Amino acid sequence: QPILRGISAVIGRGSRTLILGANGAGKSMLLRVLHGLVAPTSGGVRWASGATRPAQQAMVFQRPVMLRRSVLANVAYGLKLAGVGADERARRAREVLERVELRAIAARSARVLSGGEQQRVALARAWALAPSILFLDEPTASLDPTAARNVEAIVQAIHDAGTKIVMTTHNLALARRLADEILFLHDGRIVESAAAGDFFTRRRTALARAFIEGDLSWNSSASC
Repeated sequence: QPILRGISAVIGRGSRTLILGANGAGKSMLLRVLHGLVAPTSGGVRWASGATRPAQQAMVFQRPVMLRRSVLANVAYGLKLAGVGADERARRAREVLERVELRAIAARSARVLSGGEQQRVALARAWALAPSILFLDEPTASLDPTAARNVEAIVQAIHDAGTKIVMTTHNLALARRLADEILFLHDGRIVESAAAGDFFTRRRTALARAFIEGDLSWNSSASC
């Protein structure tokens, strides 16, 4: 059963790219293909550098995986896998925990934290690697409004530090706040690709209009 169908897109440097669409549209699968976790059955992902899968990338999931260790050790573990020496990874882990305002609980077990705190740990773990591109799969979907805004602020800070952001969401308000460009996905296909301002003010397709207006009940017969 195909999940992605005829995807063709160019994702450039610098801007924040949000992959927008309803649940089941194929957003998470597209992100996994881009990150290299899933190999497409046809086609492929080509990088400007020529690399099959660039080393300087990271991904944060909707439900972050916390290791059975402290907050600090969770962040340092990613650096260890990247080959960073013990002293340097301890310094960088503490520094990035300061940025996400979690240094005060660095010694606490990561698995007992709230969902919002765990997501901030996951973002810190990714940020510590100084990735050139960060993939985020609905990082605020299961969070309360305060925790979600904290995560958004961290994502903005990571972007400001020079990391390319590619994020999936079905949250229109979040997309309006964070997106520079939108890839609107429906039924495994990219229906629209546009600058965020254009997408929200000059929608070209009936599907995009229906999604923004909250009515995709008729989407199987909608004309694009």
